[in-house]
Amino acid sequence: MTTTDYDNFANAYSAENESGLFNAYYERPAMLRLAGNVSGRRILDAGCGSGPLSAELRAKGAAVTGFDVSAAMVDLARQRLGEDADLHVADLSAPLPFADAEFDDVVASLVLHYLEDWSGPLAELRRVLKPGGRLILSVNHPVAHAIEYRKYFALTKYSEEYTMDGQTVWLTFWHRPLHAMADAFTAAGFRIATISEPPPSPDTPADLLPPDLDAGSFMCFLFFVLESA
Repeated sequence: MTTTDYDNFANAYSAENESGLFNAYYERPAMLRLAGNVSGRRILDAGCGSGPLSAELRAKGAAVTGFDVSAAMVDLARQRLGEDADLHVADLSAPLPFADAEFDDVVASLVLHYLEDWSGPLAELRRVLKPGGRLILSVNHPVAHAIEYRKYFALTKYSEEYTMDGQTVWLTFWHRPLHAMADAFTAAGFRIATISEPPPSPDTPADLLPPDLDAGSFMCFLFFVLESA
């Protein structure tokens, strides 16, 4: 994805993120559960978008810094979080503008699957984490890609059409199998502490759920908690 991609549909994406099934009732609650008690912790929200996860973490007592590659998304996050919010326009594929060992935790919510190469980004996220710090992340579930496209083991670039707040947009992702994810994490110096495949939040409105959904087989995103050595 380029900066222009998200700049072009930032408002539509933000609106969908607020109340849609996959973000508001599935991905974001799962990330918050994995983060646990964050009071007093310094957290970097990598790929913060319009800031909904940053807002939730801050409400739970964390000191949150956020960045996104899209200037339009950062503007929306500043409107949500206030002019004094610690927000930056930065690219996870490049060196980050933060000091070594600056953060207790990093959250990366549906970010890494936009990137072909994970080695540089993971090295940077580990660099800015304190020893023993956590990287909490979510990505598109690789098995969901395999079911849709009948490919699993190859690193594969693919695009999908979405309707967000009445606007049609195309998102482009990089699929990689689970073992490639694990290899990338360990090569970057992380230990996998948790792998999670949660159901939707129990307070999900019934009209948002597909009528034939078996919550036990809901398979959209994959979540990890990684610990820095």
